[in-house]
Amino acid sequence: MKIVVFGASGMVGQGAVRECLLDPGVTSVVTVGRSPLRTADPKLRHVVHTDFGDLSAIADDLAGADACFYCMGVTSAGLSEAEYTPVTHDYALEAARVVGGTYVYVSGEGADAGSKTMWARVKGRTENELLALDRPVFVVRPGFIQPRHGIRSRTRIYRYVYTWSAWLFPVLAKVAPKFVTSTDQLGRAMVALAGGAHADRVLRSDEINRLAR
Repeated sequence: MKIVVFGASGMVGQGAVRECLLDPGVTSVVTVGRSPLRTADPKLRHVVHTDFGDLSAIADDLAGADACFYCMGVTSAGLSEAEYTPVTHDYALEAARVVGGTYVYVSGEGADAGSKTMWARVKGRTENELLALDRPVFVVRPGFIQPRHGIRSRTRIYRYVYTWSAWLFPVLAKVAPKFVTSTDQLGRAMVALAGGAHADRVLRSDEINRLAR
């Protein structure tokens, strides 16, 4: 399989790329970003691109993909809806327009187009538009994500929260499995979806973890 990953430098994207490279069924991984990744692997190729609102210039690099993982994200803290929408919605739809195959959109627990909370409303609207496309589309809604294998969030406040709450993950995994997953489980589940695994079109953490086994 050839898999295209957007947002490969973020915490979720790092986990997705790692699991793609480990899976023998994945033969090629193409990441799209504003700068190259530090990761190097024979299966991995980086495409540097800055205008995520128009991917036409790199369409040939993305052609023939069996799956697209949209892991790009930005914290909503301090942003207006107009500022938050491009990365969360516009770029995701452009990726779906250009990249073929199974599409996996990384959303979040609580996403809802009718929500009064801005980030949840934008993500929910994006989910609905992607799921209406005539192609295989899956939405993953992780809650708490445990970063593993040295993976770190690029957002400082998130790094602090993950470090402080690391001891909580084993407890939460037992008492609230619908809300807890890890970077490796999420990555493996996405690869499974790319490979044709049967699942609901919207997956919460417990379904994500089931696919990752």
